[in-house]
Formats: sequence, C-alpha cells, structure tokens
Amino acid sequence: MPSHVLKQAIAAALMSLSFVATAQTAQEQVHQHGHEVMPFDLARTLHIFQMTVDGGIQQVVLRGDVVDAEQVRLIQHHLMMEAAAFKRGDFTDPSHLHGTTMPGLQELRSGARRIQITYRALPAGAEIRFKTGDIRIITAIHRWFGAQLSEHGADAQAR
Repeated sequence: MPSHVLKQAIAAALMSLSFVATAQTAQEQVHQHGHEVMPFDLARTLHIFQMTVDGGIQQVVLRGDVVDAEQVRLIQHHLMMEAAAFKRGDFTDPSHLHGTTMPGLQELRSGARRIQITYRALPAGAEIRFKTGDIRIITAIHRWFGAQLSEHGADAQAR
C-alpha cells in the first residue's frame, strides 16, 4: 500500500474516532443545551406529557417538596411565552433544542390555527394544554410529545 493511501486511511480513522468521542445522545444534547431555550434549572424540574383524546397537556414542575419561588416564576413565564408563540405557529424553541425535523412539529406549525392552546399556572410550575378536533393534529401532538419524552430522558415522564 502506498504511503499516501495509508496516511489517508489513518487520517480518516482518526477523524471518525474523534467524532464518536464527541457524539452525544439526544438526551445528553437536550440536557446540556436546554438552558439555551429554558431559563429554569432542568435538573430541578420534571417535564410531564399527558396525551389526551383531543390533544395533550405538557407540564413543567419542580421536583421534590421544596418550592423555590424564583424557579416557579421562571417556569411560569417561560411556558406562558411558549403558549403564546405556539398559538402563532411559532415552534422555534423546540426546533432549536430538538431539531427542525422533530416528529409532529411541521404539522403543529401549519395547523396551529386549528389548535386551542391554553396556559395555566400551577403551584410548582405551569402547563400548556393543546386541544383540537383534527385527528391529524392530535396525532402530531402525540408524536411531538413522544419525541420529547424520549429526548428529555430522566427529566421527563408520561402521565
């Protein structure tokens, strides 16, 4: 084997090894970069996704019994702003964190006018409720929730 071919093969192998060393799971990516989208402490919160017959409910609440008023304020403000954006079909934050090809996201963007989106403050956080009669949008919400459950890992649970 000529030396230049061997050098190219070694360089390619080293590049692939460095890629593997820096590759992250989706869960690690979300946990590491979540602060770019969510202002509250991800390690101290739990994302709860409940799929319903007419859409779904997404909650973010503090873990444990101790309520940190500042964290609750940050959660509530963030979810209030997200609900307002979602009503406009603006899913920029989830796209930034989870990627633009996240399951269900395109359908939610284009069908936002057909979804009733409401925000509600909770004692330890907040929730966004998604409600529609359009089965395609319901399916998109469920797919979107499933992707978030997978990518948030230990920071999320289904209800």
